[in-house]
Amino acid sequence: MIPGTGWAALGVLAFSFTFPATTFAERMFSPLLVGAGRSALAALIAVVCLRRLRVPVPRREHWPGLIAVALGCGIGFGVLSALALHHSSSSHAAVVVGLLPAATASVAVTRTGERPGPLFWAASVLGTLAVTGYALSRGTGSLHQADLLLLASVVVAAIGYAEGGRLTREIPGWQVIAWGLVVALPVSLPLTLVALLGGQIGRPAIAPILGLAYVSTISTFIGFFAWYRGLAEAGVAKASQLQLAQPLLTIAWSIPLLGESIDATGLLTAAIVGICVLVTQKTRVAR
Repeated sequence: MIPGTGWAALGVLAFSFTFPATTFAERMFSPLLVGAGRSALAALIAVVCLRRLRVPVPRREHWPGLIAVALGCGIGFGVLSALALHHSSSSHAAVVVGLLPAATASVAVTRTGERPGPLFWAASVLGTLAVTGYALSRGTGSLHQADLLLLASVVVAAIGYAEGGRLTREIPGWQVIAWGLVVALPVSLPLTLVALLGGQIGRPAIAPILGLAYVSTISTFIGFFAWYRGLAEAGVAKASQLQLAQPLLTIAWSIPLLGESIDATGLLTAAIVGICVLVTQKTRVAR
């Protein structure tokens, strides 16, 4: 039987291909079309699944959390990160988004009642400082526009992750993300149509189409099946720290797939983040 941290790790593995796949997609489609289109396509899949399985409409008390999931995971992170990747490399973006675990843990403290210990926070803060320092060093002491977009995506995703993990204790994880995507559809669909009508499509190619297919099906929908289950079973604060390893994985995929390179500072930052995730997984979180 797979433990909660195992499910969360599977989610991280699925998400680690998101930035390379987005970069491929943007070689043919505009950033807005990729960011909003992935949500709209995933929502259509979600609607089919919900109808075929005759899933009942969530209860009234679940809707505030589902709206948070919609704004954070359904549409916010996808659009903001896609816009950022138009001005940043996949490897650099992966390191900046290494802030996400600390942000998710902070939201979990206020929303789920989890209480991590001092060692947990020390490791989380160290990872956060390493990522922030790396972003500043790459921006000659200041944050670039892409970094600001990525930081905004971290905030909305953290809220969506924490709320989704909390809801998964009462609703199956796949239904949480499915309803979240449906709630986001009134925003994602018009944005997708605007991008399409703007004629923002380049020359057809297999790699960009596969990239858009990946972020639409895996990154925005199926990956959350494992991710939300892991957050619910292992605890949002602890399971979210596994995402500190995501920059390492994304960099590993970006170098051979995209031909990107990363400097020694980036590798050192990723290594520090990897050590921090090991520490957080060894500490106890009161629930």
